[in-house]
Amino acid sequence: MSKVYVFDHPLIQHKVALMRQTNTSVKDFRELAREIALLMGFEATRHLPLEEVEIETPICKTKVNMLKGEDIAIIPILRAGLGFVDGMLELVPNAKVGHVGLYRDPDTHEPVEYYCKLPKDIEKRQIFVVDPMLATGGSAVAAIDFIKQRGGTNITFMCLIAAPEGIEALQSAHPDVDIYIAAKDECLNENAYIVPGLGDAGDRLYGTK
Repeated sequence: MSKVYVFDHPLIQHKVALMRQTNTSVKDFRELAREIALLMGFEATRHLPLEEVEIETPICKTKVNMLKGEDIAIIPILRAGLGFVDGMLELVPNAKVGHVGLYRDPDTHEPVEYYCKLPKDIEKRQIFVVDPMLATGGSAVAAIDFIKQRGGTNITFMCLIAAPEGIEALQSAHPDVDIYIAAKDECLNENAYIVPGLGDAGDRLYGTK
């Protein structure tokens, strides 16, 4: 079964609290999303493989640990997942970026695919699937399905806020995918929105309704 990491870092908790507030501006919401992605990314990349290499400092030659290649892919679930990309790229600027486009049917709440573009060598990469919200889990499950169908295997999922229902659904469908969460909320309401949540992350990132 996959591992679930819920962050307790004070900076992350503070920034998530700011994002929840209804009076947080679009500009601030975007900046907070980027900052939280950067902070979460430090922990989510903890297990990247290292190799020992020899370098020369101004004093002498020495052996140091460096990343063993930079075979990383960041895959946001459109559109709200784009809010995580810049923060992740600050950590791993050579990562390739793919996109999975899904929307939730307002009646069935089921995900519908409209776009999927991944790096050609996706099977070789450590993949970080990013989306601000893990509500029913349908979009995350479907996005990871599409990535696996195209050869991706080494996958981690990152989100801002998750409901217990979404965590359970993702773990059940993809027990090999670890989940990193900035905040775990109470439940879903009758409209499948996370409670207390922060509203529609896509609308708040891009100023739409």
